[in-house]
Amino acid sequence: MKIPKSAYNWISATGLILSLNCILLMIILFVISLTMGSSSTYLGIFIYIVLPAILVLGLILIPVGMLFTRRKKVKAAEAGLKWPVLDFNNTGTRKSIIIVSAFTLVFVLVSAMGSYQAYHYTESLQFCGTLCHRVMEPEYVTYLNSPHARVLCVECHVGEGASWYVKSKLSGLYQVYSVIFNKYSRPIQTPIKDLRPARETCEKCHWPQKFYEQKLRNIRGFLSDSSNTQWNYAMLMKIGPSHSAYGLSEGIHWHINPDVSIEYVASTFDRESIPWVRYTNKKTGEVQIFRDTDNSLDAKALDSLDTRSMDCMDCHNRPSHSYNSAVVYMDNALISGTVPEELPYIKKAAMKVLGDKFSTTDSAFMAIRNSINTYYTSKHPEIYNSHKDLIEKAIVGIQGEFQKYTFPQMNASSASYLNHIGHWESDGCFRCHSGRHVSEKGNLISKDCNLCHTIIAQGTTDDLETAPFTKTLEFRHPIDIGTSWKESNCTECHRSL
Repeated sequence: MKIPKSAYNWISATGLILSLNCILLMIILFVISLTMGSSSTYLGIFIYIVLPAILVLGLILIPVGMLFTRRKKVKAAEAGLKWPVLDFNNTGTRKSIIIVSAFTLVFVLVSAMGSYQAYHYTESLQFCGTLCHRVMEPEYVTYLNSPHARVLCVECHVGEGASWYVKSKLSGLYQVYSVIFNKYSRPIQTPIKDLRPARETCEKCHWPQKFYEQKLRNIRGFLSDSSNTQWNYAMLMKIGPSHSAYGLSEGIHWHINPDVSIEYVASTFDRESIPWVRYTNKKTGEVQIFRDTDNSLDAKALDSLDTRSMDCMDCHNRPSHSYNSAVVYMDNALISGTVPEELPYIKKAAMKVLGDKFSTTDSAFMAIRNSINTYYTSKHPEIYNSHKDLIEKAIVGIQGEFQKYTFPQMNASSASYLNHIGHWESDGCFRCHSGRHVSEKGNLISKDCNLCHTIIAQGTTDDLETAPFTKTLEFRHPIDIGTSWKESNCTECHRSL
């Protein structure tokens, strides 16, 4: 097969060189990826996105150069055919057509396979979590420690269907721009406004009719005293009804009962302040509007804000990216033994430094080590001298827990991403169940804790108070603060650190 004379130009030559080099590199990188044992994010980008794009550009340049060359010849001769003559009686022409057709067919098949692989690659965990390492590190690390660690990111953030796939990719273009030009916020703002509704993602697995009965939850914490005293709660969480036959007629998940509609207006971007709630009974047509008496909005202000239909994400707002506070991850570390419970004052020493702000993870690690060592050498030298091994274990354990949930470079922590489950470190339930939301009929959205849970045991290991079956205990604060816990929200003291 002879190469047409029109192909002898710098544009076509450039395209040919680009194409051949891309094909060679794609083959080499593909073989490397097969022998690596684990996929590489950046290798995948080059194999399935960057090199194919350059290959296509090179293939386009070849005919473009030939076209320019032919036009120059035609213009110089001021005459001539505008289109080549295909004479199939000519042996050379037939061979050229067969070769070009075969190459085109192979290229189309390879392109189809490559496009399919590129599609799957851009939907992969590696692409979502590790491509923009600095930006996505908090989300990726917390995701790996979440209950949804085996659910792909796209199953929640994109879901099924072509329309949301296109939306996500268009949104991704802006995200790429933000990363390249350092335009992203620190931390990434939430909630995400264009996130797909939970009924189209979460409810693929957790549909409303798949309700759960009441659940026993055991909570173990540690006081900041010399012996790290354990304080236990056993709570019966009224997630669903007391009996399955009741369906979604009661319990916490009543909020997503298909026969009920709950809408609300949030006066702040983070949805922490909810001054207006509308309840609609779809069966009876009953409608009640509840307004916060301490945070009321006039009609004009309400019209300027979006009305949101309540779904899973309004309570489960951190389903896969939960940032535990220092209090929580320290308690978990003491329970698991990552931090030795037998080391006196370790909870107190840890909380002293974990309440500080840090610029980087490395500086946080140094501060943790220095602070713990200084605490024991200055206040309890006898413990430092006799328990150096436990202190070192505690330091390593605290550092390990810290880096799972706190990311100074992105200002990402439990304080940045409040969890609306419960009401201890964020107002959560109390955003609506404040005892201040009243309807025109005088009905109140109750603040009664027993609506959602009953306490069946509480206290230290040696002095555990228990309740009889079907009864509940009145909450007892680990430290005697009188009745002030009844008069204010938990967050006034326990706001997430």
